[in-house]
Amino acid sequence: MPIDLRSLVDPRHTALVLQEVQNGVVGTPSVLPALAAAAASVRLVDNCARLAVRAREVGVPVYHCTAETRVDRVGANRNARLFMGVDKAPVQLVPGSEAVQVPEQIGVDGRDVVLPRHHGVGPMTGTQLDSMLRNGGISTIVGVGVSVNIGMFSLTLDAVNLGYQIVLPRDAVAGVPVEYAEAVLNHSLVLLATLSTTDAILDAWQ
Repeated sequence: MPIDLRSLVDPRHTALVLQEVQNGVVGTPSVLPALAAAAASVRLVDNCARLAVRAREVGVPVYHCTAETRVDRVGANRNARLFMGVDKAPVQLVPGSEAVQVPEQIGVDGRDVVLPRHHGVGPMTGTQLDSMLRNGGISTIVGVGVSVNIGMFSLTLDAVNLGYQIVLPRDAVAGVPVEYAEAVLNHSLVLLATLSTTDAILDAWQ
């Protein structure tokens, strides 16, 4: 049975969740330059901006889930190669720095919620995201950002395990290599999420 996208992403029960869509991850310079390049190849920031603008217009709450690491590394993960690699990057995701800010073209509206996290690989870990969504009557998450390899995969698994519907616009998520990200979407996340496009969601939010 075909999915009714308009009903699935009805503004009355939908939130837009941006995962690590921040200057030091999807911008230049980035802690993960290859990931930033992959994001640029699908115009991820531009598409996220389009979604955020329309979301605010129709009353869909916007959550910016950013990653931060204190200079002294208090509370930071050290239990995976990913974290060790990011620690060595010339860009540091220090609280209050430009690297943790949302790209200017997306911006942070006064109604938006910014939820930084200091550990873990997904936005449901160590934040109030689940509680805030639940308290707001949200049952569908439109998830955008990076990476399909880990962060977006984590968000999708957590969302499904917690009972949410999740919709992933293919042109507002990215991973590396690009071909691998496409394979993950086509063979794994398609079984858990509704795959869509930015334009289709914008049309549903008329």
